[in-house]
Amino acid sequence: MPEFGPLVSAEWLRDHRGEPDLRVVDLRWKLGGPPGREGYDAGHLPGAVFIDLDRDITAPSGPGRHPIPSREQFQAAMRRAGVNRGDRVVAYDDAGGSVAARLWWLLRFFGHERAAVLDGGLQAWGQPLEVEAPAPAPGPGDFEAAEPNRAQVVDRHGLHGLLLDARAPERYRGEVEPVDPKAGHIPGARSAFWQGSLDERQHFKAGEELRQRFRDLGVESGEEVIAQCGSGVNAAHVLLALELAGFKGARLYEGSWSDWSSHPDAPVATGPEP
Repeated sequence: MPEFGPLVSAEWLRDHRGEPDLRVVDLRWKLGGPPGREGYDAGHLPGAVFIDLDRDITAPSGPGRHPIPSREQFQAAMRRAGVNRGDRVVAYDDAGGSVAARLWWLLRFFGHERAAVLDGGLQAWGQPLEVEAPAPAPGPGDFEAAEPNRAQVVDRHGLHGLLLDARAPERYRGEVEPVDPKAGHIPGARSAFWQGSLDERQHFKAGEELRQRFRDLGVESGEEVIAQCGSGVNAAHVLLALELAGFKGARLYEGSWSDWSSHPDAPVATGPEP
């Protein structure tokens, strides 16, 4: 079986669209809104289905604002989206892959390796968008979620390693905090804004550029790295960039800053230094 992912280009997707084992997922979402569904209804990639980050693939309770869904919840969401066991799934958004990478990560967390992010997202498509909803599938998909690989996740007591904070620098420094109880960052975490892995076209930088970026942040091996952000969504973008750079095995702090900042006894650092 030929290798697939973790990125595909718009050219690749245009060449393969309509193939029976290919499912395209629109995962547009923005902190504070508007709802991603509005963007999907206004125009989406031909044949794409919409998955709601908050409603469909976020657990109703757990650490932070976007806890990982249960195996049953995730499997049901993928089946409603028409995803089958052997399908190739391409996720896209309009934010440089910062949200789409969450679905890429979740698919692999639940054992589905045939997952990719559209490099450059919606803006890279370069062809007319579709307004109508895709034709209904003959029935729900038969997607099977495996037991989750919990080795890929840590909680706030397991932050032993190199912690990379994917949030915007001003949030890291504690100058602004739009949603969480405290401003600042976890002491020792290094600022690794997810957009730093993208070029001016919002495509991922080449592998060697990414390797140098993460080396400059102190990364020597993927296994030592823990990625976090505000709630565990944008951190998946850092995990994807690390993999593209050849640093595999990095983990996710599930609750991220939304979890850490909710604990009154959790220390907080501010300013540009870890």
